[in-house]
Amino acid sequence: MTQPAGDGAHSMSRDLHLDEQLCFAVYSATHAFNRYYKPRLDRMGITYPQYLVMMVLWEEEPQTVGSIGDRLLLDSSTLTPLLKRLEAAGLVSRNRSARDERVVEVTLTEAGRAMREVACPIPSEVRGAVSMTEAEITQMRTTLLTMRDTLAEAVAK
Repeated sequence: MTQPAGDGAHSMSRDLHLDEQLCFAVYSATHAFNRYYKPRLDRMGITYPQYLVMMVLWEEEPQTVGSIGDRLLLDSSTLTPLLKRLEAAGLVSRNRSARDERVVEVTLTEAGRAMREVACPIPSEVRGAVSMTEAEITQMRTTLLTMRDTLAEAVAK
């Protein structure tokens, strides 16, 4: 039989309340971001993970599958299907390296490069939607990345 919440010795700890969970705050914020990005990326014909790949390539190309995976914290079994879909959409090309045929290099196509211009307004739109100052956004990103790295270290132990 479940005990009602209250101040008694058998009441549930506040630590177990959903609204007190950092993980739920991050999880629900991620869902909110995904809902915000979806219509913008749908217009571009790509998913959020594909958008992340495109951003990595817009920064620098060509890149190896391994370097893209390292940057996005994705293994090749997750990344390869994303790249195949981007290639089928005509946005990237994948080719074996001439120096080492075990290495696959990914390059943007002209259509992939042109998509960058369509994507340019998205970060500014997101900044406006979250109603935070640049300093608050920078601090939030720094805090989240520190938390991610600390958790990754804890898992690796």
